[in-house]
Amino acid sequence: MGHIDNIFEIIYGWFMEITLRLEEEKDHRLVEELTREAFWNVYFPGCNEHLLVHNLRKTSEFIKQLDFVAIHNNEIVGNIVYVEAKIKDNDKEHSVLTFGPISVLPEYENKGIGGKLINHTIKLSKEMGYKAIIIYGDPEYYKRFEFKESKKYSITNKDKKYPAALLVLELYSNALNGINGVFDEGSIYEIDETELEKFEMGFYKKPKEVKKSQEKFMEIASKYL
Repeated sequence: MGHIDNIFEIIYGWFMEITLRLEEEKDHRLVEELTREAFWNVYFPGCNEHLLVHNLRKTSEFIKQLDFVAIHNNEIVGNIVYVEAKIKDNDKEHSVLTFGPISVLPEYENKGIGGKLINHTIKLSKEMGYKAIIIYGDPEYYKRFEFKESKKYSITNKDKKYPAALLVLELYSNALNGINGVFDEGSIYEIDETELEKFEMGFYKKPKEVKKSQEKFMEIASKYL
């Protein structure tokens, strides 16, 4: 997103009343529907992020204190979820955070809602005493939140490589001094296709399509530093 788009997003956000609150159990189905709408056909035909949210809530790594929804006119229009992950350095493990999916209804995209969710939860993450947040994402988008390439911190993926999409945010100055190694989010982000097919049966049918955004995703995902 260009500089002009960023300015527009900030200005628009001033005039849009968005409140944030913790997700409640009664929100679960609505958030899964929202997530499905947000990601459908974006990265590949269909999506799996709604099942991912459903499953992450059941894990011990899931952090309820950072599971926020964004509200506009009494409607949930966005959500962000966090889990605890690790940096593995030989025989040592260091706890960090990772977030995702972060979802915004398509009609509310580019209005500052995602940024509001991210900034709010970054602030809370600092207060909770975590060292860093590590994610896979679009570098052009996340650099506005001061995320940097993982190579700067000598943090690799499980294949000991530096994906361009692997990004790190230190939550305080020099938080990762002396810490490097392999970023490991565990197996909790893995999706079983049979489970996904069964889960999808509980939602209304949507056409799976090939879109240009999928090309961009593959380009980012396949780039290494």
